[in-house]
Amino acid sequence: MEKKYQVILCDPPWRYDFSKSDSRKIENQYPTMSIDEICAMKIPIDDNAVLYMWTTAPKLEEAFLVMKAWKITYKSHLVWNKVKIGTGYWFRGQHELLLVGVKGKFSPPPEGLRIGSVVTSERHGHSKKPDFIREYIKKWYPRDNCLEMFARSKHEGWDVWGNEVDIDVEMSGFKPREEKPKENLFTSL
Repeated sequence: MEKKYQVILCDPPWRYDFSKSDSRKIENQYPTMSIDEICAMKIPIDDNAVLYMWTTAPKLEEAFLVMKAWKITYKSHLVWNKVKIGTGYWFRGQHELLLVGVKGKFSPPPEGLRIGSVVTSERHGHSKKPDFIREYIKKWYPRDNCLEMFARSKHEGWDVWGNEVDIDVEMSGFKPREEKPKENLFTSL
């Protein structure tokens, strides 16, 4: 029987449609996936679970489409203030969003452990998220099965899936490859 997860943290490799120059393309950092590919993933989520999903302002609408495809109901979000101003077309991005959604019935963190909806932490490397977020989530749900999708490194108490780690779980329909082709590492089988 396939292991199911009550807690999933993910940072999808969103594909952006435009870039000012070839040198600024996201694909220069890591392979991306289309919205259709992300939505089509069969994630090993329990009937009662919580999803924490990173997104940027330009990908907010697509993030909601992914939640809907995965049968997740949006509940709230956190804003990560990265301190330093980055790139952007309408505004120069200085923040990312961590969306929260549930499947079935799942309780919020215990009241005494809840944090504010805005956290400030300087960014360290392209697309690297603050480690303390993962640590908070694990404190909130210490006995639940936790999965980090699109993980870049392994952390205690978390199973991982992604193209930069030795995976702990197979995703139905998608498997990251070990070699790095020029195209997308996340391809349909």
